[in-house]
Amino acid sequence: MSRLTHFDADGHAHMVDVSDKAVTARVAVAEGAVIMAPETLALVAEGRAAKGDVLGVARLAGIMGAKRCADLIPLCHPLPISHVALDLHVDEALPGVRLRAELRSTGQTGIEMEALTAVSVAGLTVYDMLKAADRGMRITDIRITLKDGGKSGRFEAP
Repeated sequence: MSRLTHFDADGHAHMVDVSDKAVTARVAVAEGAVIMAPETLALVAEGRAAKGDVLGVARLAGIMGAKRCADLIPLCHPLPISHVALDLHVDEALPGVRLRAELRSTGQTGIEMEALTAVSVAGLTVYDMLKAADRGMRITDIRITLKDGGKSGRFEAP
């Protein structure tokens, strides 16, 4: 494993200087899930949630979260995000909602944190919209499944 780039030679946290890095096309995909009781999932699937369209609101929240990543994560660079797509779908086998975010950018640093933030905020929004029905929901398995572009190249989760 290479050294941790967010620490200087004295061990102090700092924002990485990316000014000498090449501008390249970047993509990141993150996934996660919100596990809930089957009865709660039925509220989503049947459109009966008291707060409204759970998946639609969570999708918009995830997009907004991706755009605010640098405001939330202290050492993230603000990025020109060129594409955000969130796919949220009901999975009765969980039971719950599967979350997937794909982001694209052209820049000097990766877009993984924005993808992770999009999935996290979408998951938190699902929880918020359904918590009155099921406080035992779990937001889980958030991870990067694909990263491409930049010096380190391509990563695909096994």
